Amino acid sequence: MPTVDIVIVNWNTGRCLADCLRSIAGTDMALLRVTRIVVVDNASTDDSLHHLATGDTVAGVPLDVVRNARNRGFAAACNQGARRGSGDFVLFLNPDTQVYPDTLRAVGRFLGTPEADRFGIFGALMVDELGRPRISCSRFPSLRIWVGKMTGLDRLAPALFPPHHLGPRELTRSGPVDQVIGAFFLVRRPLYTELNGFDERYFLYLEDVDLALRAREAGWPSYYLRQARVLHAENVSSSQLGSWRHYLMLCSRTTYACLHWPRSRARLLTALTLSVEPAARLTAAAAHGRWAELRTTAAVYRRYLRWLRTGRRRDPSAPAIPDPGETGPAPDGTSGKSGTTGNGGTTRNSGTTSKSGTTRNSGTTRNSGTTSKSGTTRKRGGPYHAHR
Repeated sequence: MPTVDIVIVNWNTGRCLADCLRSIAGTDMALLRVTRIVVVDNASTDDSLHHLATGDTVAGVPLDVVRNARNRGFAAACNQGARRGSGDFVLFLNPDTQVYPDTLRAVGRFLGTPEADRFGIFGALMVDELGRPRISCSRFPSLRIWVGKMTGLDRLAPALFPPHHLGPRELTRSGPVDQVIGAFFLVRRPLYTELNGFDERYFLYLEDVDLALRAREAGWPSYYLRQARVLHAENVSSSQLGSWRHYLMLCSRTTYACLHWPRSRARLLTALTLSVEPAARLTAAAAHGRWAELRTTAAVYRRYLRWLRTGRRRDPSAPAIPDPGETGPAPDGTSGKSGTTGNGGTTRNSGTTSKSGTTRNSGTTRNSGTTSKSGTTRKRGGPYHAHR
């Protein structure tokens, strides 16, 4: 039977973390054995860790709780948690998710088939509380995709400017995809180790896209398993960042383009990011009378330009991010706690999570030739077992 370590990165997710752990306790592990659960907390200021401690168990599975003194970013925290396990697979699970009783059984069943041996990363069907599909998979970003997103043309002319995320009509069956979102991101440990894990130059967002692309280049594409359902609340952590979510996305987007695109295309994206995109956002805000948004949008792009001028050496988490109890973003970096940063510990949607300033290998790797199994999901409101 394949084994899996579950890594959960937490940042101020309140009750969601406990609900996630209870769902794991109630899932069927008969075909995919969970050997360790690691919760890495990125300096939360709420009570989400109040009842958790290393030495606890979740349905008999050891629980390892890591408390970071500062927010290290999503990618760095994921790598930190993965190093504490040794299972055949690593499952990166958002705290705002819940697996269903049959989620891991569905994944384990598929991992036992010859077809699964060709893939290195596996994802599940994300649903809301009513069972309706949510974002589960994405396309690898291209200049056309991001121009469409900047201008809104991905909604007006999707045939010319395809959206980044795949819609429900494009995911009616299981099969290969460019990338599964990081909320439920199952990867073979030998592949994860060979790729040096997530690239920590991303603080939040696109770290999962980057790893999926490097895995594809190494001969290990991603697979979407529709039979494995996962309840996903979405944006529980990142919504606390307000307008600064967009700033972190800008930094991650630029990092991705510089790492994976020709230099000329990356420079064009940067030029459009500093011209077309802010103009479109400011125009839309003014047209709808959203005057406060004008100020915060201008502040976000000023900070992004400052980050570019440093040669992208500065940690993109630099802007003052308010604590959850404070109101609104600190667009000029003068209010809030300057050392506090928001971690998308939850909800990276194909771009959902973030990074620290640490550098990691982002290059293409060789095929590891190693295979293994894993997976499972569960739902809010179900008859969960206690997680202690």
